[in-house]
Amino acid sequence: MSASYQSILWNRNKKVYDAILIGFVALYLFLFIILSLIVHPTITQETLIIRSTATLALLLLHIILSIGPLARLNPVFLPLLYNRRHLGVTMFCVGAVHGIFSIIQFHALGNINPIVSVFVSNTHFSSLTKFPFQIFGFFGLMVFFLMAITSHDFWLHNLGPRVWKTLHMMVYFAYISIILHVMLGIIQYETSPVLVSLIGVGMISIIALHLIASDKERNEDRVSANAALNGFVNVCRVNDIQDNRAKVVCLDKERIAIFKYDGKLSAVSNVCKHQNGPLGEGRIIDGCITCPWHGYQYLPHNGSSPPPFKEKVATYDVKIVGQEVWVNPKPYAEGTEVIPATLKSNK
Repeated sequence: MSASYQSILWNRNKKVYDAILIGFVALYLFLFIILSLIVHPTITQETLIIRSTATLALLLLHIILSIGPLARLNPVFLPLLYNRRHLGVTMFCVGAVHGIFSIIQFHALGNINPIVSVFVSNTHFSSLTKFPFQIFGFFGLMVFFLMAITSHDFWLHNLGPRVWKTLHMMVYFAYISIILHVMLGIIQYETSPVLVSLIGVGMISIIALHLIASDKERNEDRVSANAALNGFVNVCRVNDIQDNRAKVVCLDKERIAIFKYDGKLSAVSNVCKHQNGPLGEGRIIDGCITCPWHGYQYLPHNGSSPPPFKEKVATYDVKIVGQEVWVNPKPYAEGTEVIPATLKSNK
């Protein structure tokens, strides 16, 4: 979290994350090239580059799409989420190398502009085996390009969270385009079932992880609203909330994070203003609710970021009856101060 835009804000975690990522990319390309030369000694350099970058980009894409649901299912995966944008930009760069070399290899020798050639060189749209699969790859790469160049918080701030999030949700459209690109392209010429099997396992894994994570969240959102008291809803017991952590409940279709800290309870919106991150999955650090995604912070009693930051989230009334926690689902305006509920043992 920074008070002003800076090109790079490096810390030890980012350096370790990126070092591992670069090392993985280098190791993968090295092993792929060595094995390819052993199996196909006459393979050309251009083909090696095209194949190695294609498989690496596809692998990185599956890892990227797995991180979100994995982090929802188990907090141990959260560190992978913090710098996922670095992974996404790396994936685009690898995919761009594949796309550029493919266009040069197959479309740069004619009289037509190579980019135009991608769209007009093959018009067998009615044939499944001869379908112009390269078009899907081109559109998928363009989506990744837009995501890569807008990954910095400058674009998030100027486009607004809703537009920025919508743009980056297009990753699923790009994923489908890339799968079609592969299935209608190289798969047609593969005699070994290995590649087809790997693609199938990847697709099934992505779908399964998202469904499991979605079901987990849906179950957590099912809070009984039968017990009501003057507009308040009984949501949990005091002991259900860990110190400096939160319990997330869903009331009136809105997720609310109830934090326990310093013998008190405060309730705020679960949605971080930065990238709609889940505040309730974070914790209290230095007296502030700290978003687990990128470290944005809010004061628990008023939902405001400490100066000089200006982000604010909605706050809610919360009270304790015996050992039961009650929350009023009607939100206050963002940044409104609400007196915390005090635990009896601290009175």
